[in-house]
Amino acid sequence: MTQSRNVGFIGLGSMGSAMAPRLLENGHAVIAYDVNPSARAAFAAAGGLAGDSVEEVGNRADMVFTSLPSPQIVRQVAAELAGTRVGIVVDLSTIGSRASAEAAGLLAQHGRSFADAPVSGGRAGALAGKLTLMLAAPAAVQEEVAPLLSHFGKVIPVGMQPGQAQTMKLINNIMSVVALAATSEGMAMGVKAGLDPHVMLDVLNMSSGQNSATRDKFPRAVVPRTFDFGFATGLSLKDVRLCLDEAQALGVPMMLGNLAKTMLDITAAQFGADADFTMMARVVEQWAGVEIG
Repeated sequence: MTQSRNVGFIGLGSMGSAMAPRLLENGHAVIAYDVNPSARAAFAAAGGLAGDSVEEVGNRADMVFTSLPSPQIVRQVAAELAGTRVGIVVDLSTIGSRASAEAAGLLAQHGRSFADAPVSGGRAGALAGKLTLMLAAPAAVQEEVAPLLSHFGKVIPVGMQPGQAQTMKLINNIMSVVALAATSEGMAMGVKAGLDPHVMLDVLNMSSGQNSATRDKFPRAVVPRTFDFGFATGLSLKDVRLCLDEAQALGVPMMLGNLAKTMLDITAAQFGADADFTMMARVVEQWAGVEIG
């Protein structure tokens, strides 16, 4: 078992509220903060300590994890943590390489270390401790943070510079959205032609068309009509925009990525930014005049 640590956790949203308790379960003392009082209360009820501010968390922990919804909030929290006693800040958010490098720079000015460690696998993966964690940080920092990150899932080092893991995560996310869009169209076509959606998924998942949507999103959230995979359309749009911006800066064309963004834009306009991003399938269903499931 990993040696017990005093750690902090900032951000108890959909992902953070599933990840922070895993640190408790593995014997670490955890103080956590979220702007939402009910999230803090739920964490306290799970056996953790609820902090009253970012600064309190930073002053009571030697390592702090952050799981936050936007680059702007990560920058703000990094600036607040820079003035506390915390030694290492580990960011689990998806914020893009530029914001990650800026957060690392803010902390470095005060002698604090930073690890860029975005995650993939959704809330279900977080609850089960089966996330994929992409890690970018200097070797000494990687060595210190990896044992705690392993409580969340499989840790894969991808580089030494903050931002490199962000780039990897954005590539993963835009490919996932493209797969969701393509699967929505293919499944709608098959059902309208009289095919059984369950049989279609069986065939696809044993064939070259398999992807994360056919293996997980459709059988779990689309075919049962729950549309509750656990990732908001607005958050997916944020990730896709970050990826497209970085691709443009690197001079890499992303025609399919731009089409995926358009599908998310339409989904958000029709069902709201808080709607699950699997609602994209509903958009295609309406256009095709068919219901998958």
